[in-house]
Amino acid sequence: MHTKFLSAFITLLILLSPCMAQATPGIQYWTTAQGTRVYFVRTEGLPMVDLRVVFAAGSVYDGAQHGVASLTSALLDSEAGKWNADEIAQRLDSVGAVMETSVSKDTGSLYLRSLTDPDKLNVAVETLHAILTQPLFTAQDFERQKRQVLLGLQEKEESPGDLAEVIYAKAIYGDHPYGHPTDGEIGTVSKLTRNDLIKFYQRYYVAANAVVAVVGDLARADAETIVERVLAGLPQGAPAETLPTVAEPLAANTVKRFSPSTQTHVLVGEPVLSFNDPDYFPLYVGNHILGGSGLVARITQEVREKRGLSYSANSHFFPRAGKGPFTIRLQTRNGQTDRAMKVMMETTNKFIAEGPTDKELEAAKQNIVGGFVLRIDNNRKIAEYMATIGFYGLPLDYLNTFTAKVQSVTVADIVKAFKARVDPARFQTVLVGGAAGQ
Repeated sequence: MHTKFLSAFITLLILLSPCMAQATPGIQYWTTAQGTRVYFVRTEGLPMVDLRVVFAAGSVYDGAQHGVASLTSALLDSEAGKWNADEIAQRLDSVGAVMETSVSKDTGSLYLRSLTDPDKLNVAVETLHAILTQPLFTAQDFERQKRQVLLGLQEKEESPGDLAEVIYAKAIYGDHPYGHPTDGEIGTVSKLTRNDLIKFYQRYYVAANAVVAVVGDLARADAETIVERVLAGLPQGAPAETLPTVAEPLAANTVKRFSPSTQTHVLVGEPVLSFNDPDYFPLYVGNHILGGSGLVARITQEVREKRGLSYSANSHFFPRAGKGPFTIRLQTRNGQTDRAMKVMMETTNKFIAEGPTDKELEAAKQNIVGGFVLRIDNNRKIAEYMATIGFYGLPLDYLNTFTAKVQSVTVADIVKAFKARVDPARFQTVLVGGAAGQ
């Protein structure tokens, strides 16, 4: 099963409060003999363990074979060791365990949740170990999954929203590996072979390219044993190659693609933000006011609430290992596309020039801090935090210091960061829908 690993992490990481320092025990960290970095948090009272193994094995490492990372991830749990997919599912169901695979631009990962009861945990760990270290990638499973992916890609070509996302990524990233869809394109996926998946797995699903996050009611010694059992027999290998630098667009450009629809999808933006960026906090807090806080955000207020030009209009930063995109988006009726875009850009330009008011900034800080308590209600979410901290090299005290860094952001900080990093003169604009044919 595929999940939106990276986008879920970003949502969680940006909604922190002082409660985190009180509610979350300290992070313990170690490196295995094979070079795997492990992050462990002990929680008490719930007899569960959540474990996530993350590899630098996302679509950014596809090379020319767009879609190979996604297809590899999808087939990991189809058949492994001595069990087929049905037998794997039965084993996990019999002990109340949950196992998932996922892929994003940067990562490929496996997730396990199990009871800590030794008999049940042993079955769950043994199953995850087989899936991770002995996937079979059978010809039958490969052909079946490949057909499903190709059907999905054909459907996306007929969806204005999906098509806009594909064109937008290409517009802002060009030939950089971030520029192609995570699930590939029809032309590239159709050429993939079973052997391509095996080669990708053997290169990237290795111990030296992995980060493990463990959260649960376990002693550290027990956590170490589980990690060793899960990774046993996994080749040491080598870390993934360094990603090419993301080049910013040199000038603004507009791409239009007609689609027979009464609505037009509009995406506008550029590459801006990576994790550990010194401007992260001013940019995030500022965008919370500009377009990231729902109905009270400026863009939503101006485009939707005051003028009724769009049901949904917003803006977001999506940090990655390299520069992730800053994106403003809306969907509107064809006849009012120009007007909606004009209001959207006037609002954005005004914010870049002047920043928020003191009242807006205070409300944003209260919202970010106050919303956190509702978002750390289980070990799985904490495991997601740990995996993100480990994979992107965030400091171990990231959670404990986040709130203070949010509270320290000033209006001047936001103006300085937006003027330096968000440049409408480099914005790439994509329109897909009926208005694109006008």
